Amino acid sequence: MKWPESVSQPVATPLFPSVVYSAESPDALDALYEGSARGYAYAREGHPNADVLARRIDALEGAENGLVTGSGMAAVTAAVLGILRSGDHVLGGSQLYGRSMRLMAEELPRLGIETTLSDPTDSSRFTEDLRSNTRLILLETVSNPTLRVSDIYGIGEIARLNGIPLAIDNTFATPRGFRPFDHGADLVIHSVTKLLAGHSDATLGYVACRNADHRNAVYDTSVTLGLTPSPFDCWLAERGLLSFELRYDRAEANARVLADALAETNGVRRVLYPLRTDHPDHERACSLLGERGGNMVSFEIDGGREAANRLVQAASAVAFAPTLGDICTTLSHPASSSHRALDPSALGRLGISEGFFRISVGVEDAEMLVGEFRKAIKAALG
Repeated sequence: MKWPESVSQPVATPLFPSVVYSAESPDALDALYEGSARGYAYAREGHPNADVLARRIDALEGAENGLVTGSGMAAVTAAVLGILRSGDHVLGGSQLYGRSMRLMAEELPRLGIETTLSDPTDSSRFTEDLRSNTRLILLETVSNPTLRVSDIYGIGEIARLNGIPLAIDNTFATPRGFRPFDHGADLVIHSVTKLLAGHSDATLGYVACRNADHRNAVYDTSVTLGLTPSPFDCWLAERGLLSFELRYDRAEANARVLADALAETNGVRRVLYPLRTDHPDHERACSLLGERGGNMVSFEIDGGREAANRLVQAASAVAFAPTLGDICTTLSHPASSSHRALDPSALGRLGISEGFFRISVGVEDAEMLVGEFRKAIKAALG
């Protein structure tokens, strides 16, 4: 069937839910697979909505030929397994996202890939932990949930001198705050689910590679493992991406106001926000991020799990949900969600207690958010 002819074009990107695409002949299909012709054959191998979204994110990250995957963890997995082989070693930051930590600690070792976790804020630790078979370094620009800022310049120099690809998960900073390719990264990873899509209705990831061989390997791994994204999710994320910069700027401005207000609130032990002078990586944050502190704020109160329960129940205007990047503010409790698999000593080493919370600040009125959290903290400790 042919599309109806039209002298006009749709303003919105069409949704292409088709799983399969017909070709004119075996020769035409050969040309497609051999790369001398462009097109699609089977949606697991690629589809128009994924490519449209990838090109939009490429433009933000200064990348070429990025690949959209079915989730953020699919992007991490495709990048790691695409580059590494059994017997290789990957060196990662010790404050990676919880599922990335599990990948490093449990899944990769059972495939014969050696792993080490080192302090991403101290490049000397990465020098000490390098091995002759180290084939990849994996960092997050800003860590989840303690908002530590990786020493990307120092670790990047180590990677460059040793010929090791540097992969950076840029989900928290986003290309609005930091562009890893401009600072020596070889791979850039995103959970598009979060700030880029921005509406908690699409689950997607993204990975881009500076090196064409890496890109081909990551693509082949993604297709073979079935990490392909849904066309509908890609369509939703592209729509969300159109307002990304507006959402980011408003949420970032709110985060600065909320972080300062929380620091002045009775009962708050500490507040973590990269651009605050009391943040442990403040100088590095200013060097890497400039004035882009992002929309994430973490804070800690006393009182253990009972106080945590009271705080969540009292913050009725804020969704308690293990996510981030939504247009509206969400609150998460890492000890019971993203980092629940860690024992108390491991949580302690990361600085995560039962009274530790992470806020993904949205676009609501800032003063409303300040009032809501102050009310909740008072209820928690009252």
